[in-house]
Amino acid sequence: MTSVAVPQTAPAPADLDPVKILVKRLDLGKYKATIEELTRFGDRRQGTDRNRAAIDWIETQLKSYGCTNTERLKYKYSASAPLRPSGPPIAHTADAASGGARFRGIKAPIGVNVDPTRQPDEKLRALNSQPAKDGEREEVYCTKIGTTHPAEMYIVGAHMDGHGWGEAANDDGSGTALVMELARVLSAPDVKSERSIRFILWNNEETGLNGAYAYVTQRAALQGKEVPAGSGRYPEPKWLGMIQHDMMLFDHGMPHADGSVSREQRPEADVNIEFQSLAKQAKAAQKLAWIFSAANEAYATDYPAAVGPHMTNTDSTPFMDLVPAISLRENERGREIGAGWDPHWHQPTDLYATFSDADFRLGLNAAQTTLGAVGRLSGVTLVP
Repeated sequence: MTSVAVPQTAPAPADLDPVKILVKRLDLGKYKATIEELTRFGDRRQGTDRNRAAIDWIETQLKSYGCTNTERLKYKYSASAPLRPSGPPIAHTADAASGGARFRGIKAPIGVNVDPTRQPDEKLRALNSQPAKDGEREEVYCTKIGTTHPAEMYIVGAHMDGHGWGEAANDDGSGTALVMELARVLSAPDVKSERSIRFILWNNEETGLNGAYAYVTQRAALQGKEVPAGSGRYPEPKWLGMIQHDMMLFDHGMPHADGSVSREQRPEADVNIEFQSLAKQAKAAQKLAWIFSAANEAYATDYPAAVGPHMTNTDSTPFMDLVPAISLRENERGREIGAGWDPHWHQPTDLYATFSDADFRLGLNAAQTTLGAVGRLSGVTLVP
């Protein structure tokens, strides 16, 4: 199966550009408020009541934005037998070892906190205390239906689960809130798009991308099929691109010699746009990444973009051999996050209160980047 990113729509004059108008509708206050609301559910660890409650809340919010055709994908998860695709094999040519860049510089320790006593907040510790239980899982999505090409679709995603005994504010409340902000803006009644756009919040990312694998397993073969025939309805439009958002807030630079990291967002912070150079769809994914870089140049207000070839360990991985797939992040996944550039990753300190407005603006700039690119690619327009 081969997919090629659709050429971007030519930019309109600045005062008439509908994408620019929509990017201005993104709101830092709303973005922050959504992250804060997500943290009410603690770390949202998969297989728990707090995870299920967060999914219910996300669905309610999507409907309130006008993205009313919400659906849920269901699958079963077992920690002893993690889900992988069934049927024809997907050749995942890049893994954690080959997918990251060679590191040079100072490293700080990383890992997943599994010690509840490291969370000093007793209420949060209690909220996060229910352990995960094997069984049925759900993840929610909604779709903006294209007006002229409903059988073609861009997938915009982030994972809503977390762990580490914190609030999963950055990993990945920041990406979840970004996708929800895009759903809010693009679901407005005066917004039309030529191609479909799906907004999805993955589950089970932290256990091995299992929610994304389940989606690929269940939905890949359904692409572009009209159901029922002649209805003009396409439950799974053909995938034109998959865009993942995972950890969007914290780009404070390399650790110091003592392992500490600056408390302030660095002035040269950027939005990392990654594709995987070893994927079957590498050329098309690189093209898609540069389209996003151009959108950042056109529409992002504060932080520039950097394109890299080492996408790995996030929910775009199950798609990367089937469709152009990229991820947006605060840092390069393999070389920087894996070297301890974010000391809050999977830690009790991944709290809403940990991050500053400079951090939140980095996430908003990623939202501006994605809205700019997907708006152009999907052909968004404004109608009276």
